[in-house]
Amino acid sequence: MSHDNLSQYPQHSQHPAFPDAFSTDAYHYVPPRDDLRDVDDRFVFDFRSYDDLEDGQRWSTWLSVEPLCRGPEPLPDWVVTSQGAIDTELGILKTGKEADVHLVERADPLDPATGVVMAAKRYRSPEHRNFHRAASYTEGRSMKRSRDERAIKRKSTFGRQVAAGEWAVSEWGALVRLWNLGLPVPYPVQIDGTEILMEWISVVDEDGTVQTAPRLAQTRPSPELLASYFEQLTDALATMVQNGVVHGDLSAYNILAAGERLVVIDLPQIVDLVGNLNGMSFLERDCANICGWFRSRGLKVDEHALFAELMAHAF
Repeated sequence: MSHDNLSQYPQHSQHPAFPDAFSTDAYHYVPPRDDLRDVDDRFVFDFRSYDDLEDGQRWSTWLSVEPLCRGPEPLPDWVVTSQGAIDTELGILKTGKEADVHLVERADPLDPATGVVMAAKRYRSPEHRNFHRAASYTEGRSMKRSRDERAIKRKSTFGRQVAAGEWAVSEWGALVRLWNLGLPVPYPVQIDGTEILMEWISVVDEDGTVQTAPRLAQTRPSPELLASYFEQLTDALATMVQNGVVHGDLSAYNILAAGERLVVIDLPQIVDLVGNLNGMSFLERDCANICGWFRSRGLKVDEHALFAELMAHAF
């Protein structure tokens, strides 16, 4: 269109009319910082700044792991899910042949009252770990990828790396499964690689100090409490065999005495009662270990009678 033809379109030959108060200056009016009357509430948020992390700290990994790597619903009230939470290393709690257990505090610096101390079980690197009789425990287990299974059998470098994660995943799965069954195990908070964060089982001393619950082997319970402990374990074992699983390495050293209740720990070697050819043998050994300890404390129990009772629950 030529300039000569513009006269035919009067709307193009005139400037639009603006109100007298209109200003083309973008900075003509700047409202005070706290004047949010004209701002949509959907665009208003509370900004809070956090200090830099110190040595031995990391940002919470809760939101960085997959949903299936977090604990089962409903979450206990003490689980910290804040995106601004910080994990602080408090020290090592226990060392073992396959894994070390550390204490980790997870807390939001701007809301420290909601902080919680958890146990962080970290499986050792392939170069520094070796599960005793690992093959007998893993018999009957299947892996998602045949390539991983072949690598483990060849004991290659890649296979050892896969195995390191396999045991962590095995314990995580056992904790989730047994927790959902209502069994006395620590609540599994999350798994990230070869690290499992779980509930710290603790007791309060007479002076009010919070301490890690002692192992059953370290306790000297009264006759009444001893009988209660054995009944708790019998009920737990019965529930496990009813669901087709066996602890596989149960003893007074991997059971915690949290006051009047017992909590079963160390579950990476959990085996299928039927799918594993050694399932029955592992169950018999668990019964023998438990009954032997209770007899040494004065309770008259028999491992054969316990095994027979559990078999009645299993089939």
